Amino acid sequence: MWNKYNLSEIRTVDAPKSAVTRRFCIVPHTKPLDKHSMNPSTSKQPHQASLQEDKRILVIEDDPDIAQLISLHLQDSYREVVIAPDGMQGYKLASEQSWSLILLDVRLPGKDGLQVCRELRANHDYVPILMLTSKSSELDRVLGLETGADDYVTKPFSVIELTARIRAIFRRVDAAQKEKPKLDKLVDDQIITSPDNSVKLDMRQYMVFKKGEKLDLTAKEFDLLCYFLQNPGNVFSRAHLLSNIWGYGHEGYEHTVNSHINRLRAKIEDDPTKPTLITTVWGVGYRLS
Repeated sequence: MWNKYNLSEIRTVDAPKSAVTRRFCIVPHTKPLDKHSMNPSTSKQPHQASLQEDKRILVIEDDPDIAQLISLHLQDSYREVVIAPDGMQGYKLASEQSWSLILLDVRLPGKDGLQVCRELRANHDYVPILMLTSKSSELDRVLGLETGADDYVTKPFSVIELTARIRAIFRRVDAAQKEKPKLDKLVDDQIITSPDNSVKLDMRQYMVFKKGEKLDLTAKEFDLLCYFLQNPGNVFSRAHLLSNIWGYGHEGYEHTVNSHINRLRAKIEDDPTKPTLITTVWGVGYRLS
């Protein structure tokens, strides 16, 4: 059949018996997910294993048509795709299991996507989050990025664009993981300190300390601080920081940088109203003094 998002022809769930069996899991509204039903060992034929990346993707989306469309297209490339139909069940799954990526709709029943994203960033290990937002709501896109999402796509969306953005996120994550062994060997570079030695960032353990006290930073706040500490004295424009910290696709949202800088200052500065570490260069951007 042809889906309503003008994408490409997709298989229906009642595919011929000769078709390769794919894993498709939808979490019901009234019945909790049986973890045993999620065992991926029976989800594909042996000869197909080499064609799929060993990644688990959680789709938190309340529209069953969109959720099924995403699942059908991703199952061919990734080991397992699991769907949660509301924010409460989505957050539970995201919290209790390990995922390679979370596709998160903003408008969800039970607990909205922004709240899910905010709580995941505050209370759990980092996992890439791709937000699904309304094309007409710029506020949703901005808030999604500010709460810690890595990227977003707008509805109605193209599956080609969605899969491209997913692959781009995985490339960035894989590149970062490849750098970790190099960082482990560079003992002197494992901990970066601010010029006044008040702030210390441990890249290997992903922790930040201010005068010996551990700080709770979001993933983007950590990345921003690390970028500044690695480039002391350099002035960076908002567009430059968006490109290097958030990645492509965020043009026009420079105020997202402002919000993150303000929250970061509130955590690392003695007096956020009179910052001495991350200072503003008026008309240009920011720098670590």
